[in-house]
Amino acid sequence: MTKLRYMHKKAGQILVILAGLVIVTAIAFLAWNVTRKIEELSSASSDNVQWSLSQTEVEFQEFSSRIRVGADLTGIRRRFDIFYSRINTVSQAQVFEELRADDDFRATLQNIQDWLETTVRYIDSTDVELTRSLPRVAGLVQDIRPDVRKLSLSGLKIFAQNADRQRADVALTMTELALALAVLIGALGLSVLYLVRLNKRIRLQERAQRQTGTRMNTVINTSLDGVIVSDDRGRIVEFSPAAEDIFGHRAADVIGHELGKIIVPDHLRAGHDKGMERMRQGGEKRVVGKGRVQLEAKRADGSIFPVELAIQSAVTEDGEIYIAFLRDITEQKAGEAELVDARDKAIAGEKSRSEFLATMSHEIRTPLNGLLGNLSLLRDTTLTGKQDTYMRNMETSGRLLLSHVSDVLDITRYDSGKVSVNLEPMNVSDLLQDIIDSQSGMASTQETTLDWGWDGPAQHWITSDSDRLQHVLMNLIGNAVKFTKRGRVSVTVSWHSDEMTFEIEDTGAGIPEDLQDRIFDDFVTGNAAYDREVGGTGLGLSIARRFVDVLGGEILVASELGLGSTFRVVVPAKAAEATPKLDNLVERRAVIAPLRVLVVEDNEINRFVVREMLQADGHEVKEAHDGQQGVDMAAAERFDLILMDISMPVLDGRSATRHIRQGSGASRNARIVALTANVMPSEREDFLAQGMNGVLTKPLRKSDLRTVLGHQEATAPTETSVLIDHAHNAETYEVIGAENYPKLLARYSAEAETFIEWLQGDARLDRNDIADEAHKIAGNAALFGATAFRDTLVLIERSAKAGEDAAVMAAIATLPDIWKRSKKALAEVPPKE
Repeated sequence: MTKLRYMHKKAGQILVILAGLVIVTAIAFLAWNVTRKIEELSSASSDNVQWSLSQTEVEFQEFSSRIRVGADLTGIRRRFDIFYSRINTVSQAQVFEELRADDDFRATLQNIQDWLETTVRYIDSTDVELTRSLPRVAGLVQDIRPDVRKLSLSGLKIFAQNADRQRADVALTMTELALALAVLIGALGLSVLYLVRLNKRIRLQERAQRQTGTRMNTVINTSLDGVIVSDDRGRIVEFSPAAEDIFGHRAADVIGHELGKIIVPDHLRAGHDKGMERMRQGGEKRVVGKGRVQLEAKRADGSIFPVELAIQSAVTEDGEIYIAFLRDITEQKAGEAELVDARDKAIAGEKSRSEFLATMSHEIRTPLNGLLGNLSLLRDTTLTGKQDTYMRNMETSGRLLLSHVSDVLDITRYDSGKVSVNLEPMNVSDLLQDIIDSQSGMASTQETTLDWGWDGPAQHWITSDSDRLQHVLMNLIGNAVKFTKRGRVSVTVSWHSDEMTFEIEDTGAGIPEDLQDRIFDDFVTGNAAYDREVGGTGLGLSIARRFVDVLGGEILVASELGLGSTFRVVVPAKAAEATPKLDNLVERRAVIAPLRVLVVEDNEINRFVVREMLQADGHEVKEAHDGQQGVDMAAAERFDLILMDISMPVLDGRSATRHIRQGSGASRNARIVALTANVMPSEREDFLAQGMNGVLTKPLRKSDLRTVLGHQEATAPTETSVLIDHAHNAETYEVIGAENYPKLLARYSAEAETFIEWLQGDARLDRNDIADEAHKIAGNAALFGATAFRDTLVLIERSAKAGEDAAVMAAIATLPDIWKRSKKALAEVPPKE
């Protein structure tokens, strides 16, 4: 209370002092202003200026008189010079500056100056000429006389106006002084009234504070939260009834005692004492004023329990005090523990579900490997045309199922946090060109133009995950081609500030506005019209979104129904150095001798498939049914290659590999290649870390196996591809016309045969040249519907780019026969549908 009264009294004194300073300042300012005005009036130079103007007129009259007499030429010249000097003084002197500011005065002065310039040539002439010119000069004098008179009168007029204005200013200043004094007197009166009211208000506030104190005591005594007040020495000052109930102490027993000994647990006592000492020394208040915190407290019986407390500080006449508001949160903590347990169980259940789906997706690959592998083996046998069709349909369905299984596997691994990235240097231009080439056939079928290019400077080499990026772009570009008929699909790439941006723009059907927000969700396939025309599970974009997220980027879509869509992908991408290229000359004699191969696989069907593939290529094969048997056989015999399954009984593939590498058996240094459905980059790295040399993924393809063996041969496209797409050929025939079709076909036949002769020459060929020429010929093959011939050319192109010389030579060997049969079929005009 005393402090509050003191503060109000101090505020009143400050207010009075400020009011006094304002009064003194205002009076001083007005007095100075009046003095300044009076000094201006007393020190005015108007008399001198008026005298100078009058003298100017007098000198002009003297000059005029001399002209009339005409005898004294010297006197005429002297009077003219005096008048000339007077006019120059009026034109240049500082005291006449105010007069020259007047437009009328300045115009009159200019007329006189012009007159002087005209007259001076007569005055400065010889005596004879001056005498002869006196009549002319007299006329000029009469002409300028009114202006000289007007100059003098203008000055008098201006000075009269200035005098009036100065008198008005003095009167205004005196009025302002009177008003200011009246305002100041009023302000003093108001200040007195304010001080009276302030004194009354202080008394009312003191009464209100007493009432507030009473109410606060009531609130504290009835609060469900415990309230404890302590001084800066940590001694308890107040201990509310709620605090008595919470801690089990009576207020009378603890007031005056040290707070730490009463409610702080023993294991927290040192920290509490240190904090109190720090605050007494003016140090940091780590808990005070920081909101609610959770700590442990001690009851009277010594039991420890959780509390939630908030501490504030205040300054009193006796020093600083600390007010703590506490509540027992034992039941709240128990409830939170139950919620956390329920959440953990839910997360564990979701994780188990994801892991279950991932495991099932992985396990489904094993029978798929047997199914597709046996279909591949069956294709090597003699089949009827109908059986070949059935085989092709079965393989298509199997590959489609494998694609769906891979999609589910990718999603579940992402959701379970197992998807990682493998950042390494990659060539973006090559990646995009491969994707564009792979989609060119579909684009041609859709009568759609497909192209790509750079926006701005090209940055071919970057550091990113090539597999993830390829999956995303293949999906987006493939979708754009599927949904665009007789239109255009353009891919634009730009690189800026360590970010790579891909924009895939099409002129297709577009996406409804209500679907655009859900297009990246799982199993969203579009409207019914989309579904009827183009199939799909609706997982492609959702997986693309997940992969972009893993890469640390974003994917966006903008579309207008009926006009097309634009997908925009932005991913982090640092510039990288180009990897060195190997010798690019095709080695025509890339032949690998038969190898001794050990197949370690617990699935009988998978062993059968791998054995048949290897034996068909002339390799010697031995089998082990589990990891331990594989270790024993590798120790006893020397193998050139060991194909090692990962999930096996007795001993898994990782452990078996470690045993072989750490042992001293005959196959300790043999190449070991993992044979598994686990295709994650992290798992590949783990396989290599265990001592393996590579990874083959299930379902196993003969081409992949041959690549590992170093003896990859091209599968004849005639076995998997239709020789001629008659429907497309007929459409081309219709568009070109019966007259032009034979001419164009003959020209293409000549190009194809020239290309084949070039390939079969003796000279060593550059891989890039082979890939470029094969790409050109393949484009026209698609135009005429020569599917098998085109597929072989595409195989040659890709193998040449990959540096797989054996595959290139094998495909070249099959090319003449495929072309011979394709040419014969194309010669049938009109083409048959």
